[in-house]
Amino acid sequence: MNGYERIKSALSGVMPDRRPVMLHNFMPAIREAGYTMKEYRTDPGIAAECHIRYAEKYDLDGVLFDVDTAIEASAIGVPVDYPDDEPARTHEIFLHSLDEVDRLAGIDISQHPRIQHSLEAVRLLKKHFGNELFIRGNCDQAPFSLACSMRGPENFMVDLLTDEENVMRLLEYATGICRQFIRLMAGVGADMLSNGDSPAGPSMISPDMYEKFAFSFEKELVEEAHRCGLPYLLHICGDTRLILPQMDRLDADAVELDYKTPVESIYEVFAGRTALFGTVDPSGVIALGTPETVREECLKILETYRCNPRLVLGAGCAIPPMAPEENIRELVRCAHSDIIYQRT
Repeated sequence: MNGYERIKSALSGVMPDRRPVMLHNFMPAIREAGYTMKEYRTDPGIAAECHIRYAEKYDLDGVLFDVDTAIEASAIGVPVDYPDDEPARTHEIFLHSLDEVDRLAGIDISQHPRIQHSLEAVRLLKKHFGNELFIRGNCDQAPFSLACSMRGPENFMVDLLTDEENVMRLLEYATGICRQFIRLMAGVGADMLSNGDSPAGPSMISPDMYEKFAFSFEKELVEEAHRCGLPYLLHICGDTRLILPQMDRLDADAVELDYKTPVESIYEVFAGRTALFGTVDPSGVIALGTPETVREECLKILETYRCNPRLVLGAGCAIPPMAPEENIRELVRCAHSDIIYQRT
């Protein structure tokens, strides 16, 4: 099997010949290739090169293409900071009132330079790897997260409690933007689509608020990806135990969750039909740990999924740029020589 086939097998619930690996690794890939974040986010050829070199060096099974969490926001006009060697980030309130949503109607994001950059980089990755490695095109923020960027986190949290009607209008608008990006990413050949919605997790809002203000809009993205004929993954950071049963109802093909959610809890909810991408701690273990601590964390995950094919081993969130080579190699080695897996 090649990497593409392994990840396809994991998503479909069929045991591959070895555990596949996909890493949330754009920052260490940039550093190892000798480029700046500015060069990566402005030149799709450089962006693709960074991932190609990293995937081939470490024998990865797939590539997650990501840039930052401000692509859609910038495409609709939210002010964004662009540090030379850090990911871009929103920095000002864009909507000073929920009444301003109506002036945004009809925005077409397809020709925005940042959208075009992501699409071209994924096209180049797919052209290079074909069906040898599995290409996941991340479509930036999910609706709740995008709305939060537009209003600013503090304002948006107040909005949720004081103006439900207009919050719903904002979320419907944000969903339309997200659906545009999904269709565009599907059109350039990505093998899988994903979004991140970390502000919708329990660290920010209650499970009841997640149900009301995030769930149905995330589900629309799942359905949009499926209409495009592609599997879909949702990423949420933090401890998501309180909303795992609700996330299961999304009917997503995969989830990417981080180390703060115990892998046993993830397995209990998702093992029957939803693949897990993760969940090694990207900072404390991969970036700042040792090969021994990487091995310990990998073995915990591999032990939990011993008889289940629905696992793609990796980090549960973005790996910091200083992650040492020996730790990345140890993670891949654990997956490829998984003794637990081999004796099932």
